[in-house]
Amino acid sequence: MRHHTFRPTWWLPGGHLQTLAAKYLHPRYQGSLSTEWLPLPDGDELELCWSEPLAADYQGPLVLLLHGLAGNQHSHYVQGMFAAFKPLNWPVVLMHFRGCGNRPNRLPRAYHSGDTADLGYLITQLLQRHPKVQLQAVGFSLGGNVLMKYCGEQQQNNPLSAAVAVCAPLALASSARRINSGFSKVYQRYLLRQLKASTLQKLSHFPQFPIPLDSQQLRQIRSIEAFDNSYTAPIHGFRDAADYYQQASGKAYLAHIAIPSLIIHAADDPFLAPDVVPTAAELSPFIHYELSPSGGHVGFIAGHNPLRPRFWLNERIPQFFQQVMTP
Repeated sequence: MRHHTFRPTWWLPGGHLQTLAAKYLHPRYQGSLSTEWLPLPDGDELELCWSEPLAADYQGPLVLLLHGLAGNQHSHYVQGMFAAFKPLNWPVVLMHFRGCGNRPNRLPRAYHSGDTADLGYLITQLLQRHPKVQLQAVGFSLGGNVLMKYCGEQQQNNPLSAAVAVCAPLALASSARRINSGFSKVYQRYLLRQLKASTLQKLSHFPQFPIPLDSQQLRQIRSIEAFDNSYTAPIHGFRDAADYYQQASGKAYLAHIAIPSLIIHAADDPFLAPDVVPTAAELSPFIHYELSPSGGHVGFIAGHNPLRPRFWLNERIPQFFQQVMTP
């Protein structure tokens, strides 16, 4: 474990400014993206977003992206990754979690912070199509927790060659409480609006909903934890939010990770509680852990010139993958 080399720009002090500025100042990816719908064994589907088509005999690196809660291909950090790997000529594919793409998913269920089955299925499909590819994955926030949990579950059998988790809520219960306090409630309201809207669509589409939830109850929800208790947990087979958080938190899986991995956190992240930071004993020797005093939630803006900000994650993540790649 060590503090990383990120130094926040002087004109964005503190986690809130870093978080908000990254969302609104980050440039958009200028390349074209193509969409693929991947059928799932249970009758649902995943929307994939590709930077370029791949030949079956392609042998180079492929970067798989996992977005955060209510994220998608338009999220600033996703756009940043597509842009960051373009100069290296590394293809990139984004996995939209169920229902986060351009159309609702087909089932009443959605996705959650410990949902590694869809990720595992996609990885299997990608490697069947391109058996010689070096598959590396980056997960942001919720996607980072999913990725670390997946890597810990796979242990020595991990088909990925490397992984990066950015601002992952590795301790879900305390992070749900953190985002329900102080100014962080602003972010919670933003996320809840999107979660409620997609769930209301499901309630109208499935008149016989499989859990006891109606539109009036949904509209009265005021916190992520209450949403998880009323919808996320029961629709995915958990007893309640506490049971879901206990089973899905990625922190317990870190010690079992057996591929080169990078975890990036900021101490002033307004989404996450301090106990997302693992102790040395909780980390596998394969994990390089970097904790910055500042950076916010998927912010990490550096540079001295306000007219030319540096988006540090777009530099650090490709650098890490280049360092650990098999020649």
